Amino acid sequence: MTKNNTSLSFFLAAYYFFYFALVGVYIIFMPKVLLELEYSTVDVGIVYAAAPFTRFLLPFIFRHFVKLTFQIYLFSLLLTFIGTLLFLGTVDNFWYYLFANLLFGASMGISLPYVETIALASLSKTHYGKVRLWGSLGFMGIALWLGKILETPYEALYYLSTMAFLTLIFGGILVKHDTSDHPSVQDNSSFSLSKYWAFWLSVFLMQVGFGGFYNFFTIYETAHGISLEMTSWMWSFGVICEIVMLYFQGPLLQRNLLTILKFATLVTSLRWLLLYLYPDSVTITFTSQSLHAISFALYHTAAITYVFSLYTQKKLAQQFFLGIAFGLGGSVGAVLSGKIYGEYLFLIEAGITFAAFIVLWIHQKRKETIAHEI
Repeated sequence: MTKNNTSLSFFLAAYYFFYFALVGVYIIFMPKVLLELEYSTVDVGIVYAAAPFTRFLLPFIFRHFVKLTFQIYLFSLLLTFIGTLLFLGTVDNFWYYLFANLLFGASMGISLPYVETIALASLSKTHYGKVRLWGSLGFMGIALWLGKILETPYEALYYLSTMAFLTLIFGGILVKHDTSDHPSVQDNSSFSLSKYWAFWLSVFLMQVGFGGFYNFFTIYETAHGISLEMTSWMWSFGVICEIVMLYFQGPLLQRNLLTILKFATLVTSLRWLLLYLYPDSVTITFTSQSLHAISFALYHTAAITYVFSLYTQKKLAQQFFLGIAFGLGGSVGAVLSGKIYGEYLFLIEAGITFAAFIVLWIHQKRKETIAHEI
């Protein structure tokens, strides 16, 4: 490995570490913090729909009106940090806090696709996983640390701002490693979602199915008698399994990516079914968490690699993946999970994820037909 590649790998690893530590605080601890501040579960669902929804809107703006340049990327990192500072002053007011989440979501939705494009263009499939796993380490580290020491709601907000600041620092350094072209708005106008509509519908449904897990897993488990510290270990165990998969998944990604995506989607449906059937079983819950290696790590890497191969507009394609999956899917999943939270939450999520599997199978058949016609 050259000196430049070593330097790039280090700063990518640092960015992923602090970015996903930031995500960890936001996903694992903030929902419970909001409940402690007398938000209802419906309020939590609405708040957690705000940030993903802005991520969904962003790619359409960048497709028609704006180029994703390094200046825009740097501005997004700064806005992410400013958004976390606004949380400190607005968390006691639902509407102000909701607005701050819209700003936070928009800024988060710009930086990750930019960095993913640099990583995919510069690293091999095997090396990408070994760099990306530092994000999992950041997520796990913050989960274990805050699960042990968190005492007051505002402590979580302080950690949120600190992680955002460190993401800003290391993410900013990465711009000197961006050697890709910045397509014009006219180039982006040829980008088509409809050609592969079934794929985009599938990734949307997959993330809708994650809504209950991302926003209510901590609440769900503690409501069934599991301690917050044990729940943090459950989160962390899932991330450990994710790290192992990211490290060793390289050979798997040489195989048919659509087959991998179908397998991972089906396994995820089983994962949610286990949580529905055995909500108070520590053993079964840890077993379901082990499947995070497949339903997140393997699925995510296969999906972004697949998208990278489908389109020539690489950054825009990654923005749309983040926007449709974690944006629109995450937004709808957050609202839906807030509405249906209760005994049947994960049974419904299992059904939605199985639908994602069926639609992905349709996509594969349609793609084969298109290739045959060509």
